[in-house]
Amino acid sequence: METQLANIQEATGKSVGDYTAIVQESGLEKHGQIVALFKSKHGLTHGNANLMAHLVRESLAGGPPPPGELLSTQYAGARETLFPIYEELVSIAEGLGDDVEKVVQKTGVSFRRKKQFALVQAPSSKRVQLGLNLDKTPPDERVAETSGMCTHTMSITDISGVDDAVARWIRQAYERAG
Repeated sequence: METQLANIQEATGKSVGDYTAIVQESGLEKHGQIVALFKSKHGLTHGNANLMAHLVRESLAGGPPPPGELLSTQYAGARETLFPIYEELVSIAEGLGDDVEKVVQKTGVSFRRKKQFALVQAPSSKRVQLGLNLDKTPPDERVAETSGMCTHTMSITDISGVDDAVARWIRQAYERAG
């Protein structure tokens, strides 16, 4: 995201602050309207307009929420019982080395080295989803190939699901990301 933002600023000569002022002047509030404005009046591609619209709306709302607030929201209510699973996965990932970066996002927590190696999400009150970037599918029915930000995914419904095999796969993903 940082590279994309730098490229937008270099290509247009405008910062997030400049685009924020443009949106304030326009009176637009909805994401889709702001994207359309950036595309039609400022020549941004859809992807660049989308990113800038997110950043502008975040800026207008007072900035991003702190990581603790994002995490609390992810595991609030019925999902609260899943938090020990999350904590165990964090312990494994952060125990792999000082170069592990934990990034709390709106819908999940990403673990990175030079690139992302794991993603922990709580998509429902019944399971934690662990996404991993592995070079091959482990011979375990819990792991499925997927596309997107991770190559493999698995659902964990209770703390006993975070076993030695899961720790091994997280380590493999970590090593692959280095």
